[in-house]
Amino acid sequence: MASSNFIDYVKINCRSGAGGAGSVHFRREKHTPKGGPDGGDGGRGGHIILRGNSQLWTLLHLKYRKHVKAGNGVAGEGGRRSGAEGEDMYLDVPLGTIARNSESNEKIAEITEEGQEIILFPGGRGGLGNDHFKSATQQAPYYAQPGEPGSEEWVVLELKLLADVGLVGFPNAGKSTLLSVLSSARPEIADYPFTTLVPNLGVVAYRDYKSFVMADIPGIIEGAAQGKGLGLRFLRHIERNSILLFLIPATSENIRQEYNTLLNELREFNPELMDKTRLLAITKIDLIDEEARIKLESDLPKKLPIAYISAISQRGLDELKDIIWQNLTTTEPV
Repeated sequence: MASSNFIDYVKINCRSGAGGAGSVHFRREKHTPKGGPDGGDGGRGGHIILRGNSQLWTLLHLKYRKHVKAGNGVAGEGGRRSGAEGEDMYLDVPLGTIARNSESNEKIAEITEEGQEIILFPGGRGGLGNDHFKSATQQAPYYAQPGEPGSEEWVVLELKLLADVGLVGFPNAGKSTLLSVLSSARPEIADYPFTTLVPNLGVVAYRDYKSFVMADIPGIIEGAAQGKGLGLRFLRHIERNSILLFLIPATSENIRQEYNTLLNELREFNPELMDKTRLLAITKIDLIDEEARIKLESDLPKKLPIAYISAISQRGLDELKDIIWQNLTTTEPV
């Protein structure tokens, strides 16, 4: 999968439709030459609507769609006939998409469910026809309301992947390999930094037909929160994960220091990430002997659920899934 196919940020100009004008019309028939006002109402303008679509996982389909315009409402007619409503414009987006005002950065909407619809910009109301303005003192009003204008604004759509477990680690920590073994996802895997250039999602099967979603987030480096490496672009996806699973190779020179560095990058990016459940997996455990394992255990963070795994030899994977599931079904962070 090429990185150019994963788009998680687009900016679009949206314009909802204007309402149709009300009609100024008087009933004119052969036997009722002075039949009175019967002007119909104008139709409302079309809405700009954000809609959740679970079949989408990127905003690529909106990358080159810079302007979105809904239809205008149709003017009312005589005989109290209302004008047609303007055509609504739907923007289908992946689950986890947030819409923000491009100038204030204020959140307008958030899509989290399949089929969820949120009106980003409502169409203008249609004007009332002159039939509404007749009275005892004004029996022949030559007045109808114009339709209200629609709204026009630039909106930013930002995708934050929805996953139960987010994999956090430096490049080459084994995140892609683990995801490929636990799920049917097939991320690119190679022995060099930044193999993963885009987030990958995989569904992990668990006991009794249960499952959970795991996300492989591109590798973080020290300074990612300040924009170094690839981390800054993809750190936003970690905000949506219920559990953060830190992956650190058993061959690391200082596991505790690596863990603290990763934790610090997340804290600098968003302090609220510290409230999420954190788990630690020591990867590539097959590359060290028992003596080295005993030695590294003494230097691991305390009070943190830890699994020892090897994705290649598939050691400890069932135990890891047990730990993940236990914490997913626990309300309080561990």
